[in-house]
Parts: sequence; structure tokens; C-alpha cells
Amino acid sequence: MSAVVLVEGASDRVALETLARRRGRDLAAEGVAVVAIGGAQAIGRALERFGGTGVGVAGMCDAGEEALFRRALGANVFVCVEDLEDELIRALGAERVEEVLEAEGDLRPFRTMQKQPEWRGRPVHDQLRRFLGSGARRKIRYARFLVEALDLDRVPRPLAAVIEHTFVAY
Repeated sequence: MSAVVLVEGASDRVALETLARRRGRDLAAEGVAVVAIGGAQAIGRALERFGGTGVGVAGMCDAGEEALFRRALGANVFVCVEDLEDELIRALGAERVEEVLEAEGDLRPFRTMQKQPEWRGRPVHDQLRRFLGSGARRKIRYARFLVEALDLDRVPRPLAAVIEHTFVAY
């Protein structure tokens, strides 16, 4: 292994692996592993495992976890504006995300959530972000589906940058 990309959770890992595959990259063959560390608080344990081994280490995180990741990894951190779901919704647009939900049989549950008093009248972007983030399995499933739906010219900057970084730096 020549490089490791540390990410907070499984949905981040799935998104990066899906994007790499769509761009014709075989991360395993290149010696690059994307490792979900189970939350930003685990960055220290992850560095104990990979730091000092001669393996290049980079990370991708949510904006709220940037300080932890930067303290641990310095400049090799790629930050989602809010989180992965926010990045993907902005890149695809709400209408396209709803098309993906419909294709996967989840548009009706999303519409039900939109009718709940706490979500009624809120921006669709926020509603989608909440819906996609409202369960670990949903986050993981839709990480793949949404990255597969992306126009490769509109890949969110942090995802594109971390994939490019692993190709160039290591």
C-alpha cells in the first residue's frame, strides 16, 4: 500500500471508491486504500495505524471536523462544505436527486418526510440532506447512487481533489 485516504464514515468511502471507478481508476491496484475511521474523533488511532509507515496519508472530512483533521494531517485534508450529502446535492441539483430517489423507490418516503411539521416549508436542499443522512444504510446506499448519477464535469471539489491527490502525490 502506497497511500491511505482516511474518511469519517462508510458513505465517504463508498463515494470515493465509486468516483475512482467511474474515472477509470483501480485504487487497490494503485496501492491506495480508502479507510472509514468511524468518525473524526478516531483520527488519532488511524494515524497510529498508518503514520510513520512510509504510506502517504490524506483525509476527507466534513467542515465541522476540519480542525481535527488538519491538526492530524496538515495540508493533506479535503473538506466538504457541510458534509458529503450537501456536496452531492449541490452538484446534482435537487431535481436530479429526487429522480435518483424515485429510481430507488424512496421518493414516497421523502415526500412523507417533507410533510412533517418540522420540515414543511424548508428548502428542498435541506430536506434532501436530512432525508439522505437519516440512517447509516441510506447514507451508504445513496453515496454510490448519487456519485453514479454525477456528470463527471460536476464532481464536488473535495471528492475530485482527494482522488487527484492520491494519483499525483503518491
